[in-house]
Amino acid sequence: MAPITEYMDYRKYIRDFYAERKALSGFSWGAFAKLAGFSSPVFLQYVCEGKKNLSETSALQVANAMNLSNVESEFFKRLVSFGSVNDIDSKKKTLEAFLRFSEESHVKNAIADEYGLFKSWKNLLVRELAQAMPNASAKRISLASRRRISTGEVKKILDFLERAGYLEKENGNFRQTERSLKMGKAMSPVKRMIAHDLQIQMAELAVDALKNESTEGRDITGLTIGITRENYGRIVRELAECRRRIVAIATEAERTDEVYRLNMQFFPLTNIGAKRGSD
Repeated sequence: MAPITEYMDYRKYIRDFYAERKALSGFSWGAFAKLAGFSSPVFLQYVCEGKKNLSETSALQVANAMNLSNVESEFFKRLVSFGSVNDIDSKKKTLEAFLRFSEESHVKNAIADEYGLFKSWKNLLVRELAQAMPNASAKRISLASRRRISTGEVKKILDFLERAGYLEKENGNFRQTERSLKMGKAMSPVKRMIAHDLQIQMAELAVDALKNESTEGRDITGLTIGITRENYGRIVRELAECRRRIVAIATEAERTDEVYRLNMQFFPLTNIGAKRGSD
């Protein structure tokens, strides 16, 4: 099975651990529960089915039963904590804690690193500027940003991007490990939350550009159109294809002269359909 640091769902990790042990030795839920110190032989099975939850104390019991190391046990407890909160603010705080834990313990976790990258437009900008500028330094990147990012912020961002594997140094220059990035295919509630926050930040930058950038250096237009429900899907697919073509154009050149942001926003202005449904 995969290392625990590749998980964000503690129930799935327990299920995978159980399945692996059962395949090797005829392991049972009852034996697993007894090993963890639970009186009910089906308690852990109910946990995996979402019928029961783990507390901080019982999480440590399960971690010990799975013979996890100190770092792995701490990671598992954080997974349990993450799974026990439902509101957005608590999820964000837990992800921030995951990110700090990953940095302090030198432990990689895909979701924590993805959150670290996409939680701020500044990270994406620094990633692009670092590759675009030969011998890029935190100070030069700071000065190149039109919406100023401090030198200290840039340094922290560069450290994170290198640690998380989004940038690497080659002959003194930064190089992107992947030319274009997007969130993983499975849009979990956590990823939707991250994407939602980033889109708000980018929309705010667009408003700022509309107010302060000359028309020679930007292109901001829009349409107000009436559509059918059937055409909505066609338009969304057309926008997706347009994005794909634009990415292909942007990545065909090796150099970067400037960093731009493209927002595509298609949202309803009426509720005619909702009223019809209630008639």
